Amino acid sequence: MEIAIIALGSRGDVQPYLALGVGLKRAGHHVRVVTHEDFESLTQAHGLTYYGVKGSVQAIANSPEMTALLEKGNFIAITAKTAKAVQKVVVEWSQDGLEACRGADLIIAGIGGMFVGLALGEKLGIPIMQAHLVPFTATRAFPSVLLPAGAERLGGWFKRLSHRLTQQAIWQGVRSADNLARKTALGLKPVSFWGPFQSALLKQYPTLYGFSPSVIPKPDDWGDEAQVTGYWFLEADESWQPPAALTRFLEDGSKPIYIGFGSMSQRKPDETTKLILKALADTGQRAILLSGWGGLKAGDLPDTVYMAESIPHAWLFERVAAVVHHGGAGTTAAGLRAGVPSIIIPFMADQPFWGRRAAALGVGTEPIRRQQLTAERLAGAIRQVTDDRGMQERARALGEAIRQEDGVGRAVAVIQAHSPFSKPGRV
Repeated sequence: MEIAIIALGSRGDVQPYLALGVGLKRAGHHVRVVTHEDFESLTQAHGLTYYGVKGSVQAIANSPEMTALLEKGNFIAITAKTAKAVQKVVVEWSQDGLEACRGADLIIAGIGGMFVGLALGEKLGIPIMQAHLVPFTATRAFPSVLLPAGAERLGGWFKRLSHRLTQQAIWQGVRSADNLARKTALGLKPVSFWGPFQSALLKQYPTLYGFSPSVIPKPDDWGDEAQVTGYWFLEADESWQPPAALTRFLEDGSKPIYIGFGSMSQRKPDETTKLILKALADTGQRAILLSGWGGLKAGDLPDTVYMAESIPHAWLFERVAAVVHHGGAGTTAAGLRAGVPSIIIPFMADQPFWGRRAAALGVGTEPIRRQQLTAERLAGAIRQVTDDRGMQERARALGEAIRQEDGVGRAVAVIQAHSPFSKPGRV
């Protein structure tokens, strides 16, 4: 099959779809990845065909306005800001996507690319398969990932309703932009006020969920239309070698703590660094800090702390004692697979959900919201993950279970089971 994967968002949003693309390519399919210019080299490094859409996610995340919103954690304000940014480029995204998807047999898209993918599927007559990293199908088993702590205690009917409300919140944030693109770039009729969720194209094939059933068991009220496959991990480039200084650091003492906040920008990176260093000094722990897009600065670091811009999580996490991060779905998955305890500092969106999930599984501390992070709270959490033998053993056992899963293989099998997607003469 010719398969187009629309992967929009931060690196944590995009990377699992690249893993899925690699699995499909190994199974003999031809894969095109439609993503931001930030990820051109990453896409090509894994042998996938890159189709770019204009705009840089990193530039948006690092803007002063977005940085301030991320620190406040106001999801509505962040969504409004993101929708405003999307409004400026959505017509170009649709035009770029039209060329990228032309001739494909199947479009695969997650939440970030679902609406543009659906519009492209309608225009080109191509089936679309949803593939999400967080629960998006309504269920009575648990509330929407965007609801705050305490919602788990509410009744099943409200939990199910909360997923519908989340779908609407996301749709209303992009509705005007989506309809503008449909009219201007694709010549399609606008979608109704309530969104395209009842579209036959979205209901024709199963929805894939790229998370582990050991972390979120498949709800009883999800039928065959929802398939929980396991995580989609992108393995580290085999040609990557750690810097000599990093190797020496790892060998010269006890296992360090990993600390990094991925694409979550810091409005006051110097203050954040000082907070982290104080917590480490108070606990006597060594650490590896990853600045990523967060802007953490090295300054005058003690010799018990190593800082780098980027190190593959798949390589690093199995070499540390615990992971401290923002709770993005991809980073959370990598930490759980490594079998080490987690300290999650959520900023926004689904990140608090993953923090609560790690705590409920007994493999992490209770999440500390970014707005409430202090050196004292971080130090207390570090002591907990390094002293709690039961937590360490539960994390080890969960990691082993996740490593036994083949999420990519299972997802590829589900896709291939719907062979009517294939055209005569193609794989």
